Amino acid sequence: MKRIMAIVAAAVFVVAVAAGMANDPPAQTPRDGVFVHISHGKEDPHRLLMALNMASLMAEDHDVLVYFDIKAINAVLKDSDDIMFAQFPSSKTALAALRDKKAILMACPGCLKAAGKSKEDLAEGIQIADKAAFFSFTRGRILSLDY
Repeated sequence: MKRIMAIVAAAVFVVAVAAGMANDPPAQTPRDGVFVHISHGKEDPHRLLMALNMASLMAEDHDVLVYFDIKAINAVLKDSDDIMFAQFPSSKTALAALRDKKAILMACPGCLKAAGKSKEDLAEGIQIADKAAFFSFTRGRILSLDY
């Protein structure tokens, strides 16, 4: 009889613990992030606009950081041309959409200096790259796209 009582008590304990777990809120999975590296500008509009388009698509439901260096610096200046190619949104339209989606847009400071420009020359919403931001813009995994 004691053995049956012990089994019943153990079963009640297991059910009680399981019921308590069912009431706990589910653990939230952190959002994954997408790091988009763009090194081409108007000399290769397909690469530039494809990258901006992918970043915009990803920013709908992921954290996005877009990093501009090398030739792409010239596409994110205040006085940059509005670059167009095929069916893609123009560069200025894509950058505005990314700002609206709260994507982080960063320019390489060394590449900016090599182009003879400063942070004051950057378009609205473009900031100087910050190493810490590369590691903290998202809490989930980081997918990297390179254009």
